[in-house]
Amino acid sequence: MAILENLRHFFSKDPNNSIKFWKCPSCLNWHLHKAVDIETKAFNPTPAYPCKTLWDYSKKLECDNISNIWKMTFQASYGKGKQFLDLLDDNSNAIEPSYVKGGPWLQVFGQSNSLCMHMTRAITNHAPIGEYRLRFFPKEEFKYPCSVYPIESRRHILYDYSRFNGYWNPRRDFLSHFVMFLKTNPKAFAFLSNTHTTSISRFYS
Repeated sequence: MAILENLRHFFSKDPNNSIKFWKCPSCLNWHLHKAVDIETKAFNPTPAYPCKTLWDYSKKLECDNISNIWKMTFQASYGKGKQFLDLLDDNSNAIEPSYVKGGPWLQVFGQSNSLCMHMTRAITNHAPIGEYRLRFFPKEEFKYPCSVYPIESRRHILYDYSRFNGYWNPRRDFLSHFVMFLKTNPKAFAFLSNTHTTSISRFYS
């Protein structure tokens, strides 16, 4: 950066100023080449902000800025959607967007396309369940197999529905346990009939 600053001053002084380059291999032992080599090695600039001259620092700063914008957008309801399911990591911290290793969600279920699709439906609440169809197909008639609740909701499926109690851990708000719940109950948040599939397809088309 110090060299570029000097070059900027050099070119701005006179529009006729220019630099020419000659290819001179060191094996030719050109005396000017040796002088430049010695002077270059002795050159030790002292920038005003040493940390900002490093490429790694600039790269990290740019990535951090992008990550902060993601997190700000993600915290807003319009950014992630009002139906988005907030989950925790193993340290009980709220999961936030990150670019590291594909992000916190893909690290867990990104290896399986079917599981990724399954979890995306459940996390965004765009699954073929009662409360989803009630939002998008209010005129459609459907019955919930559990007579205790009138509407099939995501929370009821995760915590109360006896049909999906095969997974022992009740903390489904942890991402790792949420994944295990879906693996243990592959029919949860899944299309169960051609009718539901047709209705959802018609909505998206």
